[in-house]
Amino acid sequence: MTASAQPVACHVWQPEPEGTGSSPDMAKWVKPLYASGEVNAVGKKLRNYFDGDDDATVNHGLNVINNWRACHSYPLLSMRMTLTTRARKVDSRVIVAQRLKRLWSIQLKLERNENMALSQMQDIGGCRAVLRTVGQVEKLVRLYERAVARNPKRGSEFSKKYDYIQRPKKDGYRSVHLVFKYRTLSRVHKVWNGLRIEIQLRSRMQHAWATAVETVDTFTRQAIKTGGGKAEWRRFFLLMGSAIAIIERRPVCPECPADVVSLRNEIKDYVQKLNVRAVLRGWSKAMTVIPSATTKDAAVYLLYLDATEGSETIKVTGFSSHREAKASDAYLATEKMIKDKPNLQAVLVSAQSLQSLRSAFPNYFADTEVFIDAISQALILKPADVASSSLVSAQPTLFAVQK
Repeated sequence: MTASAQPVACHVWQPEPEGTGSSPDMAKWVKPLYASGEVNAVGKKLRNYFDGDDDATVNHGLNVINNWRACHSYPLLSMRMTLTTRARKVDSRVIVAQRLKRLWSIQLKLERNENMALSQMQDIGGCRAVLRTVGQVEKLVRLYERAVARNPKRGSEFSKKYDYIQRPKKDGYRSVHLVFKYRTLSRVHKVWNGLRIEIQLRSRMQHAWATAVETVDTFTRQAIKTGGGKAEWRRFFLLMGSAIAIIERRPVCPECPADVVSLRNEIKDYVQKLNVRAVLRGWSKAMTVIPSATTKDAAVYLLYLDATEGSETIKVTGFSSHREAKASDAYLATEKMIKDKPNLQAVLVSAQSLQSLRSAFPNYFADTEVFIDAISQALILKPADVASSSLVSAQPTLFAVQK
């Protein structure tokens, strides 16, 4: 199925009505307008839309991608509501947030994975829970596993589990990712069946590590998150991934010193060489936060970050639940405006409140204090800490773990 190349009003999510359990108006949610074949064909040419193709082709291609991205909004809301309910059973102070993937991130992922089809990308829509401890993360995973085991045919279909806590990535990243396919028997909702949503479960320290990487990437124009960047910064973050694993008494990252003294000393060398703490605090101090008058009681937020040295600014624009179309239009327009400008970033997100927005997306505010505190803890690690970290192994799992 195709549609004419008219602007697509991409409606976005809104927070669940607290305590009501009521469903949002289905008329507000975007439905697929394009067949998967056309979505995939556009995905293969995504770079062209940022490199000066003719206007008609660009507009149509962006409309196709924008519609496909926005189609994930309702399944994303549904799974985020479930995540919020389950996570609060484990940690009453959990931070839950969600986002639709940026066009730049979609393009980069397709370039890194030449055989990936856009219609099969599993994290176009993503939600995240940040819990206080790694034990709470694992407890939440078990809640999901038990729910699927009890009713495997009910609700969204479990697809994949990636346990980067028991098997840390080679760059130091640690977290648990669960991928589900939206599934329902409802005639009204079945139009979204099969759309994939990724759920990220992180401890507070794991989240601090991941967002510190993104902060350094943003302000130094590196690409550490995607395997690029300067070797010194990559090595530092790998070592810190292992240090945090030791603090959390979980398996350490590959290619790190086996003894804690060597690990601690190498971290210390990089902290001094890169002037890490002063650099991170400098960005935070320089950042000017400009909230719009509409941020109070907003359902979604458009974050616009200017990381240009000397004019570091984060602008936060809130949109009420009645202005979903305007939020999506503003998101796409901003992405078009900032193309080929790595010092500028934009993302449309939802968080539980304006107050929790900074905790959910600290990289946009250059807020790295939790990570800086983790550095201090890493620099006082003792050999006994490594010995204790090996005592905690993976719990029996019902989900098959992807490698």
